This record gives sequence, structure tokens and C-alpha cells, in this order.
Amino acid sequence: MERFMPPNLKALDTSDYTPTADLASAETLPARWYTDPEFLEHEKTRIFYKTWQPVGRVDQVLRPGDFFTCEVVGQPLVVTRGLDNQLRCYYNVCMHRAGPVALGQGNRKSLQCKYHGWTYGLDGKLMNAPEFEGVLNWQKENVCLHSVQVAEWGPWVWVNLDPNAAPLIDLYGPIDAEILSKGFDLSKMSLIERRDYVIDCNWKVYVDNYLEGYHLPIAHPGLFRELDYDQYRVDTFRYHSSQYAPIRPVRDGDVRDRRYVRTEEESEALYYWVFPNVMLNVYLDNTSINIILPLGPDKTLTIFEWYFQQPGTGEGWDSMQTIIAFSDQIQQEDIEICENVQKGLKSNAYNKGRFSALRENGVHHFQSLIHEFLSKE
Repeated sequence: MERFMPPNLKALDTSDYTPTADLASAETLPARWYTDPEFLEHEKTRIFYKTWQPVGRVDQVLRPGDFFTCEVVGQPLVVTRGLDNQLRCYYNVCMHRAGPVALGQGNRKSLQCKYHGWTYGLDGKLMNAPEFEGVLNWQKENVCLHSVQVAEWGPWVWVNLDPNAAPLIDLYGPIDAEILSKGFDLSKMSLIERRDYVIDCNWKVYVDNYLEGYHLPIAHPGLFRELDYDQYRVDTFRYHSSQYAPIRPVRDGDVRDRRYVRTEEESEALYYWVFPNVMLNVYLDNTSINIILPLGPDKTLTIFEWYFQQPGTGEGWDSMQTIIAFSDQIQQEDIEICENVQKGLKSNAYNKGRFSALRENGVHHFQSLIHEFLSKE
């Protein structure tokens, strides 16, 4: 498939940042990488359009003919289950005058443009172009929707706008194997709740914040009481990192206000971040995914979805609501931090900082990947 690139995107100057593998001597990204609108335009094409992005759920396209519309940072898409039961994704753009071929979600045997009625099969081929007789040098058989890579993993549907990108399993295979080895089964999880948060900060500010526990003692006193902070660590891999954040056991006579008490068996959890913008938190009885999407150079959408295994009612439902409420409290604390950091990045007093060699290797890993992707030609 021919790949279309945005016009008039001038070369990006990244000369003010040179990453080093030595965390003890490394500097953070310069402030302008978080505030200059030019950076976001390059991040769209070089990062978000080249990485696997979760755009919906498998249960939205279970039956032949099911479809849903979505987007990846402004690029409109439609995901559909073909009559042959094959999952496909296309740009949601008619080849006539760029109208949408689908709206919302539903079930259809074809996709019809909402502008002039051009109709496409679920295989992407043009079936009908009304009143197009007499047009020269044009054949209906040569017209089709532009396809996009699509895959299923866990309860989610993923897409990648880069036709040359490696398969999803190359990235998520090791994560999938670790989740299965721990006895967790994502396929049994059902969506219970979704919350969207719009935050006045650059998307990288939010990811930076997620990738370190250094701020827990000051910014999250409630969460700090739950975790064994001395054991908290971040392990980095090529395109993802995992966090080890054990929950402190409750001892006899412990009268602290504990909101996330679990048994010793349940205390093991898996926390992943996958470049550039996906966080996955896996427990025995629930899973949450956080998707971080730029809305502008200083505005970010964070999508929180909680999945639980057959929650039912009673104690199970109460436990879910406690978990969601506690997560929301932490999110509100993070929102305040990130918005204040964004203001600080715009100040005359700040350009670059340094990393804690003990606590901020995850942030350093992320920022090095940002430089790598933005420096590619």
C-alpha cells in the first residue's frame, strides 16, 4: 500500500539532546521537546503512526459484518469482521472525495460512503459508484479502501499504520508469555468501566510520571502506604518496561488505613509500559489498560479501562468499585502534578534536569526511545 505522508513537514532539529546509556551522567529531554508544537507533528508520523495502538475491543467485532470506527491521533479508521470472518482495518476514507464510509459501530454486509453513496465490500473493494458512467481512465475494479495492519491480543483490537511494521506478537509475545506463566487469563476479562481524563500537559509528561515511583512518598501518600517502596523497581527491555511494585503485607496490629489489601497469593501483580503510550496492569481478578493520546502539544487524553473476571454482585462488585475509586484518586493526584510540571517546562528557569540513578531508569529508557524515533530519517 502506498503510504501518504503529511506535506510540508520540515526537518526536526534534535541537536540539543544527546542521550547516553550511562544513567548517572544522563540529562533529561529539553523543555522545548514538551512545548514546541513542531515536535508533536513529528511524533505523530514517526512514533504513533509506526507503533501498535489499541483502538477497540474484540467483543465489538465478534460476528461477520460487525464494525466500529476509531482513529489513531487524527487518522480515521474503520475495523470490520468480514463475511469470511477475517478481521480487517481500513482508513475510513472514501476514494472519491474523502467522505467517511462508516459511522459509529454496527453490523453491515458492506460499507457505504455517507457523502455520495459509493459502496465497498468488507474486503475493501469498490462495489458501486453511482452515476459514474463516462469517466475516462477509471475502472471500478482498480478502486479499494486503503488497508491498515490489524491484530487481536487479549480483549483488544490493535492497529499499526505502518505497512512495514513487525507483527504485534513480536512486541507483545514476551509479555503474553509472562502473563500466562503467572496464571493470569486476559481472555476471561470483561470491560466493566471506562473513564476519560483530559489533562493540560504534553503526553510525554504523563508517561514520564508513570514510569517512576520516585514521586510516590510525596505525591501519593495513600498509595505509598500500600506498597513496599524499598522493593519498587523498573526493569527495561527493548520497547517496553515492567515495574515490580509489591504490596506490603498487613501485619497483626497494623491499624493503617489500607485500601488495597490482598492475600499473599494475590499480591503478585504485573505492570507493563509499552512504547510509546500503553500501560497494562494485570492482577489475578482484574486488569486495567491506560492509553495515553496527545490532543495537542499541551493537552493529553488518558483513557482508563477496567476489566474484571465475572464480577457478579455483592463483595466482588464492592471490591471492583473500591479499586476503581482508589485508581481515580491516584489519577487526580497525578493530574495536578503533570499540569504543574507542564507550566514549569514553559518557564524561563528550566531547560534540562538530571535523573535519579536509583529511581528514574524507566524515564531515561522512554526518553532515549523518543530521541531514537524522532532522529530517524
